[in-house]
Amino acid sequence: MRNVGVEVVLLTVLLAGGCGGERGDGGLIELSFGHVGEPGSLFAASAEEFARRVNVELAGRVQVNVFGSSQLGGDELMLQKLKLGTLDFALPSTIMSSTVDAFGLFEMPYLVQDRAHMRRIEEALVWPVLVPKAEERGYTILAVWENGFRHVTNNTRPVVTPSDLAGIKLRTPRGIWRVKLFQAFGANPSPMPLSEVFVALQTGVMDGQENPLAQIYASKFQEVQAYLSLTGHVYTPAYVTVGASWGRLPEDVRQTLRRLAAETQSFVHETAAGMDADFLGELRDAGVEANDTDREAFVRASGGIFEEFGNTVEGGEAMVADALALAEGA
Repeated sequence: MRNVGVEVVLLTVLLAGGCGGERGDGGLIELSFGHVGEPGSLFAASAEEFARRVNVELAGRVQVNVFGSSQLGGDELMLQKLKLGTLDFALPSTIMSSTVDAFGLFEMPYLVQDRAHMRRIEEALVWPVLVPKAEERGYTILAVWENGFRHVTNNTRPVVTPSDLAGIKLRTPRGIWRVKLFQAFGANPSPMPLSEVFVALQTGVMDGQENPLAQIYASKFQEVQAYLSLTGHVYTPAYVTVGASWGRLPEDVRQTLRRLAAETQSFVHETAAGMDADFLGELRDAGVEANDTDREAFVRASGGIFEEFGNTVEGGEAMVADALALAEGA
């Protein structure tokens, strides 16, 4: 499905030269930050808070402008634009597992237990192992934020066990492991850009989708979905990522941007936890039927994914073992 609105915005940006660390009047450096989240989403809140902090601390020198709602394209296109230097910041999540195999670690179901566990994994694995692999592909990660714990919505039936997903046409983000996971659960998964999902659900092209609660609510999926099943099957980090334009910035500016991106993580995690609680109530108030699930049944159905990841991704088995060992009480 063509997204004409996005194409128009992209053409306008390219013609105007509006991305890529442009220097405006008086030497002001204008930086673009693109993401796929809708207004009110965690992505929007996170990027806007980061921009606010930068625009205060570097007032008169740097201005970060945020473009949400896939205005600058989907995740795949924004990663390409980072490499070209026509976009300064992006916030990829699941797409990283299709870009660098090792990032598939965070596609493993029920791997991350909570945000404290994620911070330990970040220190032990993300910075020393994953970040250098991203740099080899031309991407520099400044900070680890989050997309969140993901849950399933659909219009067919409540999902309590994997067998309840049988035959359901389920949208997933692009990522081979997410597709494999829902195939193992018995669903019929298809990758699709987030910007196209509402219409796909509305028209019945898709029966359901899976996302964190904040993304579900901000995308207004409660208007076109009947059931919310609290699977919590995957926790997805999001990565504050820069590309070719990064090296054109003054060193002191880069240091400040890196520090502020890292400092914003606490805001992101606190906001995410609050949104999880608030939006569950909002979704129920909107008429969506929410249900708990048989977590152990989903864990049992996930075993093959771990085995395949360990066997096919270099260092995969060791990364999974190290991540699990960092869980509370492990």
